[in-house]
Amino acid sequence: MTFTTPHLPAGSAADGGPYTLDISPEQAGWAYSSLRVLVLAPGSTHTFASGDSEWIVLPLAGGCTVTVDGQPFELEGRKSVFAGVTDFAYVPRTAHVTLGSRTGGRFALAGARCERRLPARHGPAGGVPVELRGTGACSRQVNNFAAAGAFECDRLIAVEVVTPGGNWSSYPPHKHDEHRAGQESELEEIYYFEIDGDAGLGYHRVSPSRRGGTDVLAEVRHGDAVLVPDGWHGPSIAAPGHDMYYLNVMAGPGPEREWLIRDHPDHAWIRATWPEQPLDPRLPFYLAPGEMT
Repeated sequence: MTFTTPHLPAGSAADGGPYTLDISPEQAGWAYSSLRVLVLAPGSTHTFASGDSEWIVLPLAGGCTVTVDGQPFELEGRKSVFAGVTDFAYVPRTAHVTLGSRTGGRFALAGARCERRLPARHGPAGGVPVELRGTGACSRQVNNFAAAGAFECDRLIAVEVVTPGGNWSSYPPHKHDEHRAGQESELEEIYYFEIDGDAGLGYHRVSPSRRGGTDVLAEVRHGDAVLVPDGWHGPSIAAPGHDMYYLNVMAGPGPEREWLIRDHPDHAWIRATWPEQPLDPRLPFYLAPGEMT
């Protein structure tokens, strides 16, 4: 059964169990990308089989122990996605996995169907490249924890973006829905949102890049997700007074694991204006441990 809309409001894609969000390739109507959000009560555990996918366990709030085929990885985690960079654990395909948390927490499981079985391992917070992208009202922070050049996976690409309230992110609109050697890679993408503040909200746009393509204008709130199988995606707009976080999970069929995008031709010029404007002084929100300001 596939989802009937690309915008999945918080709770609408829950599995009735521990996952408050459960997106499989079958439900998304595509071939590779997955995302689950797991809530663990203090002292509880959760077990799953990785199957034909590789996974990254990423703490959103709290810490946990991830045990992969009997090998434990301690994740210190973080207080929230707005508080700091986190460490994470890589889980290979065909593995048996148990997550346990003494204090409880919320954890993202970002997945991608893959062919190679890579080693299970710990990704330290200090090794996460933190990038400040754009300037002015387009300023945002990108935590490239599993970007193509930052951490080895078979197909999975995943990054975090934190946008100050009032700013535009995922801008200019861009796409990666067809293979063009050296110019554009074909990637399915999931956006998962968290908004700072109980009444916080934002807006996310996907416009068609082909006849009958994805067309979404969504008001997004804490816990929402948006599926991007194709189309020009962006902007993601954070309402003033409410910082916006989103987790991007991507995978596709290309022979190389790479993130190559093509900007919308009507808006690509905006990049040329960035050197003329200062970076938003609210950035960075934080740095990876050991990084200098």
